[in-house]
Formats: sequence, structure tokens, C-alpha cells
Amino acid sequence: MIVSKTPYRISFFGGGTDYPSWYVKNGGAVLSTTIDKYIYISGRHLPPFFEHKYRIVWSHVETVKKMNQIKHRAVKELLKKYKIKSGLEIHYDGDLPARSGMGSSSVFVVGLMNLLNNLKGIKVNKKELAQKSIYFEQRILKDVVGSQDQIAATYGGFNKINFEVGGEFNVSPIKIKNATLKELNRNLLLVYTGFKRTANDIARGYVNKLQKSKKNHIIEISNFVKEAEKILKQGDLDEFGNLLHESWLEKKSLSSSISNTTIDAIYNDAIKKGAIGGKLLGAGGGGFFLFYVPHYRKKEVIKHFKKLITIPFGFTSEGSKIIFKNIDNKIII
Repeated sequence: MIVSKTPYRISFFGGGTDYPSWYVKNGGAVLSTTIDKYIYISGRHLPPFFEHKYRIVWSHVETVKKMNQIKHRAVKELLKKYKIKSGLEIHYDGDLPARSGMGSSSVFVVGLMNLLNNLKGIKVNKKELAQKSIYFEQRILKDVVGSQDQIAATYGGFNKINFEVGGEFNVSPIKIKNATLKELNRNLLLVYTGFKRTANDIARGYVNKLQKSKKNHIIEISNFVKEAEKILKQGDLDEFGNLLHESWLEKKSLSSSISNTTIDAIYNDAIKKGAIGGKLLGAGGGGFFLFYVPHYRKKEVIKHFKKLITIPFGFTSEGSKIIFKNIDNKIII
């Protein structure tokens, strides 16, 4: 059996500039961090005693004889890619719900690809794992997704991810005081709206407009990354909250599907109760809100949202890793 552990991410600024339709021509940048919430994927060889050859456990339990019968798209296509011929059981568990703006689809792909690389004895570095995960989602699954989530999940940490014209990327850890990092973490709050959505569907509505009618908005969104980096180095964290507010207003202008009256009401209530700024994580349309709330006002905001789920979390520096491995290569390969 092999078990991979891959962190979810929070993207603060720059989301939208990580779509290849934008950054290949214009470049881009994202400021993000991984958090101590994870997707765990276990994989084990199935001995030939069962009627089924593949058992996939996610929100459904699939037991099938042929690979093409697997309903989970990412699992099916990855097993094809890695030419897994022996029987296999894949079990997925996540600390947070899917389709909630936390990058879960990409986190899953990174975690499963990491597991399968180990299963097959394939050695890859972090950049290769991120690149292969991006290629798989965008070219094989043909999902309309950006490139930041796969990189964040692979590398881990509080980073600036730069996307170069032409398609290359590089990852630069943000160098700020530990006290500033701890205070920022203390002042952040995750609130689950209860609405699930598919990033692929939301993004499809505005990604094709990035080069045309939405170009000025994307340039402004990109500029927030440099400004946020400067604020963090100075340690004026309330300004970080104000910048989140500005970026949320800019993000909403990209598409009417990013927000709605219910989501706007949640945001406005948070501001009234003491939050300085915030944003919906991911493509928009639902999922998790991230709010910047000075810690002395946090209890009031949490109390107000007692009917919603608030999630405590911490920053983490580790990306996807294998936490358990016990296999017999003669059986599996």
C-alpha cells in the first residue's frame, strides 16, 4: 500500500493570471499558501480473488472489471496514462469538500500522480510533478483550469508563483518575519458558504475574454501581487485586508457568475461585523470565503456566521508527499 498526503491551498492574489490563455502571452503572478488541510489517497494492489479488478472509493464506491468502466474521470485517465495492468484499489479522503474553491481537483491529481509515480518506481522532482499535473488537467482532461493549484500543492509553502511569457513558471518563497506570518494566520478566517460549484463551469464563462474585454481587469489583478508582497514585508497587515477587498471587487467584474445576491450578502455581513476584506476562493460562484478579520473581532464574526461552517487552519510548508509505502514490486509492476 502507498498513501499520499497533499495540501489544499489558499490563493490570495493574482488568480486569473494563471490561465495559460493569459500568461503564455502576457506573463502572470500569484500569491498563495498551502494550509494544514489535506487530501489523502491510498493505493494498493488487489489480489486476483475478486470479481472486480478496480475498486475506486470517493463520493461513490466503484467496483468494475475494466478500466474504461471507471466513472471517475481523473482516476480512469491516470490509470491509462500509467498503464496500470494489475488490479488496484484507490481510496480518496479529503479534509474539505470538493468543488469549494480550495483547488481540490488539482490537489487530487497531484496526490494521485505522486502515488502512481511511486507505485511504478518513477522518480520526478517537484517541477516535473507540477508540470505533468498541469498538462494532464489542461490537455488530457481538457478542463478549463489555471496552473497555480498544481504548483502550490506540489511545492507547498507561502509563495509567489511567477508565470513567464511562453509558459514557464518559477516559485519564490515569500520572505517575511515569522511574527508577521503568525499574525496574518491569526487574522484570517475560512467560512464555508455551503454552495458547491465546478470551477471548470465558472471559468469557462470568462477565460476566453481575458485577452479582450477583461484585459485591464486582469492587469490590475496581477498588480495586486506586487502590492501584497510589499505590504507583507512592511508588516502592515490591515492593509493586506484592504487589498483583499479591492481584489474581490476587481474579481467580481470579470463575470456575473462569480457572485450572486446570497454571496454578496455574506460578504457584506462579514464587513459589517468587523472583517476588513475578503474574497471567494477559487473561480467563484460558491465554496469558501476567506476573510481578513483582526483577531479581536473574530469571535463576533464567527458568532454571526453560526449557521455556516467556519474552519480553523494553519499555514504549512510541505507539498505533496508519500507518508506510507509498503509494496512488493514483483506483485504490482
